[in-house]
Amino acid sequence: MTETLLLIGILVAVFVGYNIGGATTGVSFGPAVGANVMTMVGAGALMSFFFFLGGWIIGPAVVETLGEGLVPREFLTLEAGIGILFFIGLALFLGNLFGVPASTSMTAVGAIAGLGMATDSLDWATMGEIVSWWIVAPIVAFWVSGVIGRYFYSRINAWVAISRRETQLWSVDRTGTVPRIRAAEGTGKREVTGSLIVVAIGCYMAFSSGASNVANAVAPLVGSEALDYPTTVGVAGLTTTIGNMEWGVIIAGVAVTIGAFTIARRTLATMGNDITNLPLTAAVVVMTVSATIVTLLSAIGIPVQLVVVSTMSIIGLGWGRATRTTTVSDVVRGEKETRVSVGALTAEEEGEEAPPIGEEEPADIPKASDLFDPSTTARVIAIQNFVPVLATIGAYLTFRFVPVFGF
Repeated sequence: MTETLLLIGILVAVFVGYNIGGATTGVSFGPAVGANVMTMVGAGALMSFFFFLGGWIIGPAVVETLGEGLVPREFLTLEAGIGILFFIGLALFLGNLFGVPASTSMTAVGAIAGLGMATDSLDWATMGEIVSWWIVAPIVAFWVSGVIGRYFYSRINAWVAISRRETQLWSVDRTGTVPRIRAAEGTGKREVTGSLIVVAIGCYMAFSSGASNVANAVAPLVGSEALDYPTTVGVAGLTTTIGNMEWGVIIAGVAVTIGAFTIARRTLATMGNDITNLPLTAAVVVMTVSATIVTLLSAIGIPVQLVVVSTMSIIGLGWGRATRTTTVSDVVRGEKETRVSVGALTAEEEGEEAPPIGEEEPADIPKASDLFDPSTTARVIAIQNFVPVLATIGAYLTFRFVPVFGF
């Protein structure tokens, strides 16, 4: 009976990881794929590798928080873990069906909190700490991006000069014995450099996603110690023991790989083409700020909602760029009015030097609809908020009223 439940638990964990791969691949590599810098297959390969790397190095800290920090181990049984994973996977699957990368961290915490509230065992202190960081992290992302937008974005834009292409950036030369990858015809050195930066930042995002999200797929199983089958392996003369935590990371990595090569095509299309015309220079800034915040918080065991942090980073960057039309002294004297718009990110072409602060005209700043499609954005926000709520309510009602779990 125990072996059957464990098999079911692993399958449900794989289902969750599959949907995490679908959701986070779009966030990490959507800009690169949308700009024809790389293919969806390439995005899936890089996502798989760097997600596993982040999960192996930093992920265990977050796994420990979700596996035993919110709910005592005695309540996180194998049966309860399967129930939690089911609601996480179902909620994320609904988000992926709509092509929306929902917040996996909020969904996972919500499902575990549902168990804790149903059994009166929720550690409200830990929950309060997590929620506090959920509030602080987007604010930090906003202000850091705002400072970059006001004082550094134009300089970065002139240096990087990344632009979107209608054709693929790379071509494969098959004339020789070994196929070689070359820059496509008409591709300049600065464009190659900029595209490599976009891909590198995507890999960094995938690493931070692994650090934060590997716990969302396997923490309930690891917390129940259902995967505690120590195995010693040796590679190149080095030996290591794969235990409960390590098996969890491996399962999550395999599942995310499957999702990255399959269902991720929907979210790659949404994040790369439908939702935004965000300049790639801005995307690099947003992704760097967001990934850094998520990685640092994951290192101290805090699961962070990458999607929300990224959104606030976009708004902050646009706000900072828009305020370049006004100096601080102008604001103090009340001599100049600033029109703040996230569309300000498209105020100059890639590589174009911007006028000094205070010398730009507000009329030159586009409206918000020039940056993103309002109807698509409204749909994304609605689904992103609905998914965690669905997981929390579903878990609470199930653990509270379904007697099979024995609580």
